[in-house]
Amino acid sequence: MERTIDATNLILGRMAAKAAKEALLGNTVIIVNCENAVISGDKQMVFANYKRLREMGTHTTGPFLNRMPDRFVKRVIKGMLPHQHRGLAAFRRVQCYIGVPEELKNKKFGSVEEAKAERLSILKRVKVKDICIFLGGKV
Repeated sequence: MERTIDATNLILGRMAAKAAKEALLGNTVIIVNCENAVISGDKQMVFANYKRLREMGTHTTGPFLNRMPDRFVKRVIKGMLPHQHRGLAAFRRVQCYIGVPEELKNKKFGSVEEAKAERLSILKRVKVKDICIFLGGKV
């Protein structure tokens, strides 16, 4: 079974948790518009946190932060999967895209109701695209 999710105005962590569960159940998960997912929090605080992560470690040992929104979202999903064979197989069933690819133009996209950003009690949120641009990505 295949599930297609439009990440526009969805909270990244909640959407990623749902996508990870679907992938563990054996479903193929396709996420489009990854650049429009949001992370809750003050913009300066979120940027400072990712700046701190980027400056940790070395260039050979990491931590490695992806600068493209599709890989950024996929990395968040990977962190929610188990690290054994079952998690690797589930990770291979997850596909993330910037925008909507040509082969998916005519498809209907679902959403994750519990991950909608309108449900947040705070108005402070940052798009994944802005974080990737801050990290040096050419989006």
